Amino acid sequence: MTTALPAPTPPAPAPPVLASPALDGADFTDCWRPDWRFDLKAVLRPHQRSAGDPAMQWDGDAVWRTTTTPCGPATVRITHRGGEVRVQAWGPGAQWAGTAVPGWLGADDDAEGFEPGHHRLVAEIARRTPDLRLSRTGRTWDALVPAVLEQKVTVVEAHRVWRALLRLAGDPAPGPAPEGMRVLPSPRRLREITDWEWHRCGLDGARRRALLHVASVAHALEPDADCDSPTLQRRLRTVPGIGVWTAAEVVQRTLGCPDTVSYGDYHLKNLVGWSLAGRKTDDDGMMELLEPWRGHRHRVVRLLHLGGSMPPRRGPRTAPTNYRRI
Repeated sequence: MTTALPAPTPPAPAPPVLASPALDGADFTDCWRPDWRFDLKAVLRPHQRSAGDPAMQWDGDAVWRTTTTPCGPATVRITHRGGEVRVQAWGPGAQWAGTAVPGWLGADDDAEGFEPGHHRLVAEIARRTPDLRLSRTGRTWDALVPAVLEQKVTVVEAHRVWRALLRLAGDPAPGPAPEGMRVLPSPRRLREITDWEWHRCGLDGARRRALLHVASVAHALEPDADCDSPTLQRRLRTVPGIGVWTAAEVVQRTLGCPDTVSYGDYHLKNLVGWSLAGRKTDDDGMMELLEPWRGHRHRVVRLLHLGGSMPPRRGPRTAPTNYRRI
């Protein structure tokens, strides 16, 4: 007697391929294979102000970023998989922001003439991080506001005020961005913020006045096609409250300047001094140590941030000041 074998169980149907919400209804889409190497997180890291930044968030291997543009606000989503870059953007400034993404990812960065071999450590870090690229956004306003907030305060305090400002006055991000994302308020909206609201954000009077000054002339600070780093720095430094450090922080992000160093930074001189000479130094000493790489001094600083070292801490850290209680 033969026993019938049970019928084979049919294979489960393949799960449907769901379209990402980022691909539905975008105002701008693009997809290409760049002919340059880059690390997505590394190239965009200088634009993110803490993991809770309302203007920039990571979603797996995709990044969401809001930006102002000459055409209005925009939200951009970027993915980089298998050498392919996909860009989707929403909002009035979607076209402008979407076409600027190659610059964000280092397409305009030129390392010609950079010789890391002047120092063993720099050469080693450069060898380990061949995908390091300097980003260029083309937007002064987006870099200038957070730079002013970071003047003469701890990073923790500056990031707290940045988040508070965007929650207070920033518009919700266009498109299907993660919940809570905001766009940096326009210069006009920033000028409408009352002193009491600034106080609730935790901003002191000196930085408040500097922000109002830059908001009043913001249109004149955006770079045109022929604007270079020295020109933009000169324009910035004509504004009350904007000094050498702030101008440097802006051109590094706006123009992707490979040479301008944040002179006057509280920690940077010690990072450079300890990494390159094994000792603390002042700002002039820092610039002397970086002189062999003139033309690419900021590039060296970026490398040292990735693989350099700071002197040992021997005292308490600086405590953030809570200006909301002053």
